[in-house]
Amino acid sequence: MTLLRSFLIALACLCAAPPLHAQEPDRLLHARLSEGELELLTAQGRYRIRPLSEQVLQTQFQPWGEPAPGPSHTVPAERPRVDATLQRDADGLWLRTAGIAVQVLDQPLRLRYVFQGQELLQQVEGFHAAGEQQRVRFRISAEEALMGGGARALGMNRRGHRLKLYNRAHYGYGERSGLMSTSLPLVLSSKRYLVHFDDGGVGELDLARHAPHTLAYETSNRRRTYQVVAAPHWEGLLAAYTGLTGRQPLPPRWALGSFASRFGYRSEAQAREVLARYRAADIPLDAIVFDLFWFGKTVTGTMGNLAFDRDTFPDPAGMMRDFAAQGVQTVLITEPFILKTSQRWDEAVREGVLATDASGQPASYDFFFGHTGLIDLFKPQARDWFWARYRELKSLGVGGWWGDLGEPEVHPAHLRHASGSADEVHNQYGHEWARLIHEGYQRDYPNERPFILMRAGYSGSQRFGLIPWSGDVARSWAGLSSQPEIALQMGLQGLAYMHSDLGGFAGANLDDELYVRWLQYGVFQPVFRPHAQDDVPSEPVYRAAPALALARAAIQLRARLLPYHYSMAFENSRSGLPLMRPLWFAEPENAALYREANTYFWGPSLLVAPVLQAGQATRSVYLPGTRAYFDFHTGQRHAGGQTVEVALQSDRIPVFVRAGAFLPLATRATSVRDYDARQLELHHYVDASAPHAEGELYDDDGHSAQAFEQGRYERLQFRSRWTSKTLTLDLSSHPGAHWAPQPRRLDLQIHGLRAAPRAVRLNGTPVADWRWDSRRLLFSLPTRPGGRQRVTLQLAS
Repeated sequence: MTLLRSFLIALACLCAAPPLHAQEPDRLLHARLSEGELELLTAQGRYRIRPLSEQVLQTQFQPWGEPAPGPSHTVPAERPRVDATLQRDADGLWLRTAGIAVQVLDQPLRLRYVFQGQELLQQVEGFHAAGEQQRVRFRISAEEALMGGGARALGMNRRGHRLKLYNRAHYGYGERSGLMSTSLPLVLSSKRYLVHFDDGGVGELDLARHAPHTLAYETSNRRRTYQVVAAPHWEGLLAAYTGLTGRQPLPPRWALGSFASRFGYRSEAQAREVLARYRAADIPLDAIVFDLFWFGKTVTGTMGNLAFDRDTFPDPAGMMRDFAAQGVQTVLITEPFILKTSQRWDEAVREGVLATDASGQPASYDFFFGHTGLIDLFKPQARDWFWARYRELKSLGVGGWWGDLGEPEVHPAHLRHASGSADEVHNQYGHEWARLIHEGYQRDYPNERPFILMRAGYSGSQRFGLIPWSGDVARSWAGLSSQPEIALQMGLQGLAYMHSDLGGFAGANLDDELYVRWLQYGVFQPVFRPHAQDDVPSEPVYRAAPALALARAAIQLRARLLPYHYSMAFENSRSGLPLMRPLWFAEPENAALYREANTYFWGPSLLVAPVLQAGQATRSVYLPGTRAYFDFHTGQRHAGGQTVEVALQSDRIPVFVRAGAFLPLATRATSVRDYDARQLELHHYVDASAPHAEGELYDDDGHSAQAFEQGRYERLQFRSRWTSKTLTLDLSSHPGAHWAPQPRRLDLQIHGLRAAPRAVRLNGTPVADWRWDSRRLLFSLPTRPGGRQRVTLQLAS
């Protein structure tokens, strides 16, 4: 077929193609490769298949007679060109990169995606009309587990479910929730590939619910674009996906500290009392969060004021200045709703910042909080107006932002936004809100890292620094039991800071055992923030003495873990690896682990088994992989690849350290402001099951944006080599070009040795002041920026 003939056929199709309907098989008319992109002209339209990397293929379909799809909300437009070849063999047409490939099969037209010779999935039915929706269908294998779809509590393997894609809050949920505030058009497979449907619309994902080996996606939008991502291992898959959609900027260090929060503090005097109680109880505190009473005395009628109520908060700037002097940041809730009874309604109408009705007038409707309008975040003047309110509040001393109700919680279909109808933009609303604050900081406060806590987001929201939480969970054991799954799933989907209201939010349930177990779990989740309706206080300082003591121990452990947590956050910002990781990372071929959510890895070194049931005396814990594990609290060694039964204690949950781990800890449990990175403990766990090991400690000033990119940081890298006769540790400092020299002292503690070593040498010189306490070796090790140290232990026979 000549190129001219192909063009004439395609032109005829463009002018006379019938409407796109279900079940009409498509056929290939012409194919060509141009500038690394494969273009397929078919009877029903045009495909553009473009490699975005050697691990990512993007497929876009444009029916004849329709305009080209608009830009992506998720994937940046500018991508480097990837080398690809077009080949034809007896089996069909191939577009190949060095990694991922697609095979084009005809009669009927199908697209078969392959990575390193293994089939991933096959598009068996292209985009077509299904009622008012557009649907695309894929054939998948019988054995693969499926994850994704955003924040839900359905079990880790979500195969067999049909998932609605419509961000909606779920008040008071417990063990299960099928629809929550962040629904993502993303499916991950145990075969280590994922599919991201990149159109931003309301829709549904069918994970082999209605057909046993079929993945289907339906959408109200008409962008008809998806990306297939593949990798040989899970770490590479998540790196490729976040390389595509963006990575979470490193948050301010205080975000990893201890928060006080409730619904809500009604006055400056009440907030000051809370801080005083934390100090008196010797509990570190790094942030206080103000719910909606900061702008009004009542729940209803005042939303949209976006200014402090001066009766109850007479001097907000002075209050926040005093808090900051104590090392406590102030975080304010904001919402995108402007009530007609608020102080801002007339201004919002006059400035044209609200979504409109069909006649172009500001739309208003009934809402729990009052009769309201909604800020149109897709309209430039509305974004400018909303950001101006943030600037006004920041000038008073606000340290961080909480964006609530951003699904939006009530979003009638008749609303019109600058870029489309309510349903067309609904799932992108929280995403655009986070983007507004992120870009505002980049423009007006370029040296600061924002803190952006939001309930709703979309694919790629992590690149705007969005920190999600799991919504208004019930204050119950059922509510606690669903939290690890929600956080693990969201971490796999790029949003690694998903966390819960510690203690539970909804309901007046005073249960100290539940509260303490939730806080003990919270030590090992991304953000430590108790929050609840104030029928029962959420802060530990209002609990009875036994619960207060246990809560204090948990929060102090959280503070001691800060150097480990900050290094994890840095790793996430560079590679996209989540903070909470499923057990299958250690045994990816173990099908049973794709159902496991109640035990997980916390970063590279720790395995955590939360206590999720009342009155438990023991807990079964599976330790995956071939490496041994050490009990974090007792030091007892356990071989990997087995289930152990752990006797539970009231003051802790089961936590294990992986053999080979380097675990940095603060020497004192302090607030983040008082954290001293110049003196740390470094725990190393040695074992024959991990003869080679490595780790890293990352440090910077904790608050400057782009600190790493600007060379204002230090990375300490650790390596060890273990044999039956010697243990060699290499510690090296790698400061950035603009890092101020900061000598450190590491209190080195080596676990796992069976006996005291016969000799210890530092850089070849014998060390005399080491100690042996029958379980570990201890000695102090000075370091300096840019320096290298080698510790050699001659082991006892």
